[in-house]
Amino acid sequence: MHIGRISSFQSLGTVDGPGVRYVVFMQGCNLRCKCCHNPETWDMHGGSEYTTEEVMKRVERCKSYFGKEGGVTVSGGEPLLQAKFVTRLFQLCKQSGISTCLDTSGCIINDDVKELLCYTDTVLLDYKSTNAKDYKNFCGMDMQAADDFLSLLDKMHIDTYLRQVVIKGFTDSDKNAKRLFEIASAHECVKKTELLPFRKMCVSKYDKLGIPFPLKDTEETPADVIERLYALKYK
Repeated sequence: MHIGRISSFQSLGTVDGPGVRYVVFMQGCNLRCKCCHNPETWDMHGGSEYTTEEVMKRVERCKSYFGKEGGVTVSGGEPLLQAKFVTRLFQLCKQSGISTCLDTSGCIINDDVKELLCYTDTVLLDYKSTNAKDYKNFCGMDMQAADDFLSLLDKMHIDTYLRQVVIKGFTDSDKNAKRLFEIASAHECVKKTELLPFRKMCVSKYDKLGIPFPLKDTEETPADVIERLYALKYK
C-alpha cells in the first residue's frame, strides 16, 4: 500500500498542464520561494494521509471531463519529495488511460525520481530565474539543479512546459526573458514557455499562518509587461 501526505485537491484545473486536469497538491516542500502561493504545503508533517487508491477514486469521478488532452497533475509543495507515492499514482493513471503531469521545481534527481519520470507525460518545470545568484537567493535552490533536471527531461524526451513567474525588479527584464527563451530553444523537450504574472492572492494564507509574505509590497504584474516579454521571443 502506498500512502502519501496531501495538502488539497482541485477537481477541474485549467492552468495546470494540457486540457482540464484533476490537481493533487502534495504536502511538504524543501524550498522557500519568495512568491510561493501555497505556504500551507511547506510543513512535511502537515496535510492528510491518503492511499493511491483513495486518490484514484477521486480522479475517476472527474475522468469524463478530461477530454483528449486533460488528466491528472501532481503539484505541491514539491511532489519529488514523495516520488514513490506519485509514481504509483501515475502507474494507476496509465492503467486507466489518464495522462499524467508533474508540476515541480526539479530540485531532486535520484533513482525514485527517474522512475517517476518514466510514467510522466508532461512536466511543468518552475524555472525561477536565469541568474544563478538570484535563483539561490529567491528560493534556496541552485540553478544548476534545475538545469540538470531540464537536461534529464530532454534526455528522456518528456514534454516540458518551462514556467517562470514575472516579478517586478526580479524577472521582468528583457535580458532575463531573452535568456529564458534561449534556454527553452536549446532543449527539444520544451514545448511551451509560460510567463506567469505575479499575483498576491496568497497574502491571506500567510496572515492566517502568521508568516510574513516577502513580496507583500511588490506590485502585481500587469498584462502589458507579460505581452512585452513574450514579444521578445520573436526578436
